[in-house]
Amino acid sequence: MSVPREATIKAMELVRMSVAKARLLEPLYRKSLPVHHEAVVIGGGLAGMTAALELSGQGFVTHLVEREGELGGNMRRTRYLLGGEDPQERLKEMVGQVEKQPLIKCHLGTQVAGVEGFFGNFVTTLKATQNGGAETRIEHGTIVVATGAEELVPTEYLYGENERVLTARELEQQIAETDLDGIEQVVMIQCVGSRSDERPYCSRICCQQAIKNAIRLKEKKPEAAVFVLYRDVRMYGFLEEHYKKARELGVIFLRYEAEHKPTVAPGDDGRLVVTVHAPILDADIKLPADRVALSAAIVPHADAKELAQHLKVPLNANGFFLEAHLKLRPVDFATDGIYLCGLAHSPKSGPESIIQAAGAAGRAGTILARDQIELDAALSEVIDESCDGCAYCVEPCPYHAITLIEYKSAGEVKKLVEVDEAKCKGCGVCMATCPKKGIMVRHFKLHQLAAMVEAALQPPPEYSGSSSKTGPNDLAMLNGGDAESPA
Repeated sequence: MSVPREATIKAMELVRMSVAKARLLEPLYRKSLPVHHEAVVIGGGLAGMTAALELSGQGFVTHLVEREGELGGNMRRTRYLLGGEDPQERLKEMVGQVEKQPLIKCHLGTQVAGVEGFFGNFVTTLKATQNGGAETRIEHGTIVVATGAEELVPTEYLYGENERVLTARELEQQIAETDLDGIEQVVMIQCVGSRSDERPYCSRICCQQAIKNAIRLKEKKPEAAVFVLYRDVRMYGFLEEHYKKARELGVIFLRYEAEHKPTVAPGDDGRLVVTVHAPILDADIKLPADRVALSAAIVPHADAKELAQHLKVPLNANGFFLEAHLKLRPVDFATDGIYLCGLAHSPKSGPESIIQAAGAAGRAGTILARDQIELDAALSEVIDESCDGCAYCVEPCPYHAITLIEYKSAGEVKKLVEVDEAKCKGCGVCMATCPKKGIMVRHFKLHQLAAMVEAALQPPPEYSGSSSKTGPNDLAMLNGGDAESPA
């Protein structure tokens, strides 16, 4: 619906508000800070090594921090891929590239103990998990979080109670390392621990892993019967062809509903019996099984929250690291200079982790390539004569940019807050919280905002729309309501 008259009146009112504020504007000055041309990548798995290689390829010294004693992460326990490739060969090649790259400094058996500073000027403290916990401090400009995730340890379907019940990863190890003697029938149960009330998300790679294992098992032992009990088969993109291949090889897919989950019980002959309710048949089906493989959920590491506190970055409701914006800033954190990739962000496949790691490295390089960073001018500033150090503004600050300091003056201990302009984003939360007008955001001070509000509350201008010439009411609008005074 077109409303030109109302739109024009609104535009005139906005101009009137802007003019009222413009009368009270004050000069703004930007500050510049030097940049440390080094990066820290936390996590030495597939995503972490990819990010480190990308950054070092751009000519930046990169510190690769890995909590375990060797590189590789989850990829070390992957024995084959859907397309039949050998991931161990690729891993060996990638680790060799990392070790040969002179710009990559590997810190194995090391964890992040603390992070200080801001983008372009971070100081990270690393602590060795062995050798007496020796600490190292590194000055650098950016951080890439690639800490990965882990497989959930199931608490259902007799896992941990019966040796025939395995996770999908454990079944993969058996298929790769044994001749499968005594295995005539295998039942795979999908969505174990995910797509539930506790973990409502899909772990994305579970269906791929189950079909990968099913295909390899049928190729290695064609006479074995393989059943996949699923809620929904999610084979993204062109991976659908592998689902078709599994069907052609004789893998049987049976759907179950969340309200009627399968049950696993010991059988009389030492085998297991899996009972599943088939909604199409509206009947229970009993499947004898030599192995039951559980496609367990991907869950964040237990210490993800501790690292998030060090970095002052958020986690989502599921415990994974939260990006600044799903579409516009998918590899950025809200805190500048810190980026994320791989399973630390969310469950995803290997190729997706590689692509995201390359993107994170590219974003980090945009900061490292500068000699200086220029801060925004419209940031918070403390009004010393009004601030009494009540600290009401410290906790609400979403960027942790405000700290409380104490100092002595005339023999008395006084308190004051201080703003770290490198962390401040000028959001105004501190200004809205302060009860004493002790902290303001430049360019949006209270008297400037008040002038805009007063201009907005004036009666709307008269506008006929019949003439393009400016009339007295329009001049009055632009002059804050006084038709006689000059603009």
